Amino acid sequence: MLDDRNELEHGSDPRPWIALCAGDPAGIGPELVAAALADESLRRELRLLAVGPEALRPAHVPIWTRETPLAGDHGWLATPGPERWTMGAPQAECGRAALEALRTGAELAAARRPEAPIGALVSAPVSKEALHLAGERVEGQTELLARWDNCRNVEMMAVAGKLRVLCSTRHMALRAALDAIDPERLEGQLHLLDGALREFGIASPQLALAGLNPHAGEGGLFGHEEGELLVPVVERARAAGLDVTGPVSPDTVFLRGFRGEFDAVLALYHDQAFIPVKLAAPDEAFTVLLGLSYLRLSPAHGTAFDIAGRGQASPASLFAALRAAARWAPRAHSEVARADSSA
Repeated sequence: MLDDRNELEHGSDPRPWIALCAGDPAGIGPELVAAALADESLRRELRLLAVGPEALRPAHVPIWTRETPLAGDHGWLATPGPERWTMGAPQAECGRAALEALRTGAELAAARRPEAPIGALVSAPVSKEALHLAGERVEGQTELLARWDNCRNVEMMAVAGKLRVLCSTRHMALRAALDAIDPERLEGQLHLLDGALREFGIASPQLALAGLNPHAGEGGLFGHEEGELLVPVVERARAAGLDVTGPVSPDTVFLRGFRGEFDAVLALYHDQAFIPVKLAAPDEAFTVLLGLSYLRLSPAHGTAFDIAGRGQASPASLFAALRAAARWAPRAHSEVARADSSA
């Protein structure tokens, strides 16, 4: 950590630039972004280029234009958006504003141009309903970012202290998610997870595949999916050289991951993954996308329309994502392996 401002103003500045998208204007994202821009401890660790409608810009944050190099502490890149909106409700104009900011932030992170050397992208929450109202009918930001980056195999991993969880299916109805469990997809996700953790500095990742049924089916007594679908996946992954345990009973696998027995767990559906994640780190969990050409993180919560604009939202999850981005971006991912409860 830097000790005084003189160290920032003279010589090379070691703080990485992080692009921070403001998210949906009607949600809690803008107030969390404002909190990040005002936080002195964050300023000493990183520099933020906030991206979003100028109506959201705090007065003390200077506008940055693409024609000039990034400099100083923080900046704001204005993107199209409304000047007025209704707080706490999904709206098409807010969905369009969130899309514009996210696309711009993604382009900057992928390009890493000399005048804008962005080390990572962190995005505040967007409303899927607002995106739909704006004409972009996608499951979430993961699909958008993968499409814009021309990447087919992009997956979301949540980090909660020592617990790392990749979610096999994401935002879909539970019945649809169960029907979407596909052995070939699971096997590919295990390989992606193994490769990503190796890039992050874990030499021999120990992975676990969560079971679907109580007690992982208990030999077929409580369901046949484990024996018919999941056991063959684990066997093929092991034959390919991966260190995979499973299927492991879903009521114990996440605790074992939180204790460090596994480097990561592959969960089968959204709530199976995120209930333990949010219990393990209710205020500081965040997500990382695997498979993009750049580093992208996000807080593990939504727009919280019910409290938007009331000053009640905690910035802890966003701050955790920003600090992780600052640690990992300039170090070629090698420090992801050391994510812990302070991350």
